[in-house]
Amino acid sequence: MTKVRFQADADLKQAIVTGTTRREPSIDFQSANGAELEGKTDKEVLAIAALQGRIIVTHDRKTMPIEFGEFIMSQTSSGVLIIPQNMSISDAIEGLLLIWGASNTEEWINQIMSLPL
Repeated sequence: MTKVRFQADADLKQAIVTGTTRREPSIDFQSANGAELEGKTDKEVLAIAALQGRIIVTHDRKTMPIEFGEFIMSQTSSGVLIIPQNMSISDAIEGLLLIWGASNTEEWINQIMSLPL
C-alpha cells in the first residue's frame, strides 16, 4: 500500500500546493514548476506523472478528461483529480488531505475524479 503522491498541473493555483504542504509537511506534492510542466501538453503531463507515480491535480475540466481517456487506452495513469476553479482554497486543501490520508496509490490507477468527492 503506497502513499498517494500529487503532481500539480501548470494551471493549478499555487496557493493550493503551498497550503496543502503547510498543513501536512510530510505530503509529497510536487509543484508544476518543480516538474518543469510549463508549456507541456496534457499528454506529456500525464506521461510525466505516470512515470513518477503521481496523481495529477488540475483545474482543467476541458481538455484533461479527454486526454486522460485517450492516455489510458494505451498506458497506465496514476490518476487525475480535478478541482473546480471556484472551489475555495481551504476546501481544496481539505479534500486533498482527505484523499492523502484515506486512500493509497493503487486505488487511483486509471481513475479521474473531481472535488468535492
